[in-house]
Amino acid sequence: MLIRSRRGWELPESAATPENVYLNRRQAMGAGAMLLAGLGAGTMASPAAAQRVSDVPDPSAGLYPAARNPRYTLERPVTPEAKSSLVNNYYEFSYGKVVGPSMTRFQRRPWLVKIDGLVEKPQEMGIDDLFKKVTFEERLYRHRCVEAWSMAVPWTGFPMKDLVALAAPTSGAKYIKMETFLDPKVAPNQRDFRYTWPYVEGLTLEEATNELAFLVTGVYGKPAPNQFGAPLRLVLPWKYGFKSIKGIVRFTFTDKQPVSFWEQLQGSEYGFWANVNPKVPHPRWSQATEEDIATGQRIPTELFNGYGEYVADLYKGRETQKIWF
Repeated sequence: MLIRSRRGWELPESAATPENVYLNRRQAMGAGAMLLAGLGAGTMASPAAAQRVSDVPDPSAGLYPAARNPRYTLERPVTPEAKSSLVNNYYEFSYGKVVGPSMTRFQRRPWLVKIDGLVEKPQEMGIDDLFKKVTFEERLYRHRCVEAWSMAVPWTGFPMKDLVALAAPTSGAKYIKMETFLDPKVAPNQRDFRYTWPYVEGLTLEEATNELAFLVTGVYGKPAPNQFGAPLRLVLPWKYGFKSIKGIVRFTFTDKQPVSFWEQLQGSEYGFWANVNPKVPHPRWSQATEEDIATGQRIPTELFNGYGEYVADLYKGRETQKIWF
């Protein structure tokens, strides 16, 4: 008799949240809040339940919308939020694309950001204290996933080079290693022993200080919903999306090239550089085209995702290295 063991990332179709339930979740939350209010002062709701029935106000909400930087424009329409919010990779919470329902325990405050390593100014600060040290702006960027889908998003945040300036790296610093939060009680998939948590990503100092490298706090003119990587994520529009780490809590400046999460997991398919190139296929599929998630149409993929004028010089002299995956 053949006994098939379900792999950890597989779910039966019956486990999927119905679309109408997900889209009407706020109404359900409101009903839950009314129910809790009627339970009486003697009944205590659990913290998880309290998080599910109300949206905790974001103290940075008054910083939005930020002024749009006209230098960064798009040749295609912005992807509607209703589409982009339902197509997110966030393995800490879900192996599927609809991540929000898995984030009921996630809280974006308090949130500490640590800067350490080869820097003159090691520091640890609350996320809102960091926000006071930078200036927000909105940028329109294309986003390209290694899975060959794409979208166009109005991100709000600040240039990563501003954080580098706050750190004041020493002459020995060549790379920045970034880490996401680690809390298996909040992120259920961090209990999955097949993966090496926390999520780690890395850049060269030259990449991090390139004008396109953007630390994101918001989207669509407001604080980013949790599934987009709140309260702090990275966006690198010339690279494949898996390089854009979410939920960042630490930046370590180092003289050694970091080994990223996906590189540890499957180094033959996901390397350190991960620049977009339509002529270099993923080992299991072509990268020549991509699917626009808003229209469902296949469109040609562009070298460096169309940002070659900004970043191509970063990789000159590295032709012998695996700079595409």
